[in-house]
Amino acid sequence: MGIWQLDPYHTQVEFTAKHLGMMTVRGHFADVTATGDIHPEQPESSSVSVTILAASIRTNHEIRDKDVRGSNFLDVENFPTITFTSTSVVAAGQDKYTLAGDLTIRDQTKPVSLSVTRYGEFNDPMMGHRIAYGATAQINRKDFGLTFNMMLDGRWVVSDEINIFIEGELVEQQEASQEATEAAAS
Repeated sequence: MGIWQLDPYHTQVEFTAKHLGMMTVRGHFADVTATGDIHPEQPESSSVSVTILAASIRTNHEIRDKDVRGSNFLDVENFPTITFTSTSVVAAGQDKYTLAGDLTIRDQTKPVSLSVTRYGEFNDPMMGHRIAYGATAQINRKDFGLTFNMMLDGRWVVSDEINIFIEGELVEQQEASQEATEAAAS
């Protein structure tokens, strides 16, 4: 049991969308923070909160990145963050879970479920106690107010379905965990 923080050097929040129904466009967010109250022995009691700086989106094409940051899509000037706050964790098999929570994009909050796999746990005096997870989900961008699209020769330019892929390591925060243990004992 303890307070955990996402290791930014070992975290990837990626997504894919289809362009014209043909090519898969891949991207990621470079600035992601997360904290959690993780219970390795009772994952169902765990919770996590994630904040993503929307302007940190990268798709390996600067013109497209600027367009996605603009008012037609993420509108980062008016909506600088994307957040996820978990509401439940349910076991779904050996080292597998369904993580439900509220995802907020452009001030539109919708429930989302992620399929989570626990990759492992490692305790190293130099690197700290850490647990690695991977998660996937699919959302419909229109549910979050990202409704802009264009038709070209009978094909939509951007798919409505966005696939999300997350991998990350959470590191236990010793001071915070010690304080929480002492407070619980009082």
